[in-house]
Amino acid sequence: MEKNVFVMDHPLIQHKLTHLRDKNTGTKEFKELVSEIATLECYEATRDLPLQDIEIETPMGKATTKVIAGRKLAFVPILRAGLGMVEGVLNLVPAAKVGHIGLYRDEKTLKPVEYYNKLPHDIEERDVIVLDPMLATGGSAIDAITIIKRSHPRSIKFMCIIAAPEGLEALSKEHPDVPIICAAVDEKLNDIGYIVPGLGDAGDRIFGTK
Repeated sequence: MEKNVFVMDHPLIQHKLTHLRDKNTGTKEFKELVSEIATLECYEATRDLPLQDIEIETPMGKATTKVIAGRKLAFVPILRAGLGMVEGVLNLVPAAKVGHIGLYRDEKTLKPVEYYNKLPHDIEERDVIVLDPMLATGGSAIDAITIIKRSHPRSIKFMCIIAAPEGLEALSKEHPDVPIICAAVDEKLNDIGYIVPGLGDAGDRIFGTK
């Protein structure tokens, strides 16, 4: 396992992941599960946000308590499957900005092709969490992070649900400074670049397309 990889083995996540993998899970439930898992993963991905003390008034008197110390977050889903994780992370951090990176996989080369790029105007002031349910070959994640790095954000993390060992190795090699948060590391990629056992095509299952 790469040293920058954090696998969330929390029972709630693992339970939801089982239903997510099931081929009989319908589109509505699949979307809800992706969003719920993203919320739970975001809890861990934001663990290192700095805090500062402030003084407030409770009904019983003054108290010194903590708030996040002015760090700004941005979530950047990789289109289109990454969109399924956005609602879940915004449930925890509603003030975060959302950017979008559009990449599709060339069916012959399996390499990602960029078709859309829109990031928050103040991205250099923000800590970025890149979202994509699946880390397969790693190509899309590598390219998305390379694109985002050109805008010089404060930091970047990558958050997925299921990762293949090949994708973890490739992403860690190309971007060793980027922590990777996932819910499971599966066995391998098959000969057409899909994760095994995985859950099929995340984008198709989120949006009900084939």
